[in-house]
Amino acid sequence: MSRKCELTGKSVQYGCNVSHANNHTSRRFLPNLQNVSFLSESLGRVYSFRTTASAIRTVENKGGLDKFLLEADSNSLSKRALSLKKTLQNRSAQ
Repeated sequence: MSRKCELTGKSVQYGCNVSHANNHTSRRFLPNLQNVSFLSESLGRVYSFRTTASAIRTVENKGGLDKFLLEADSNSLSKRALSLKKTLQNRSAQ
């Protein structure tokens, strides 16, 4: 399972630990991933995603999963989230 947010696309970043003596050693910055279930109001169904804590706050701030996905950039979404977005677009077009 990759360490990547399904909604925002945030993934592992690389950097250095720097000691007091200015020695550099490689390290990884891991995203704060959580398994979360979101309710889709227009579809009346619960969807679970592996998202970062910041994405959870953003979804709540936007007003729910449906509004977040409709405004989200398609390049950052996972395949499952992208198919859900297309379903929501088709539902809102009717």
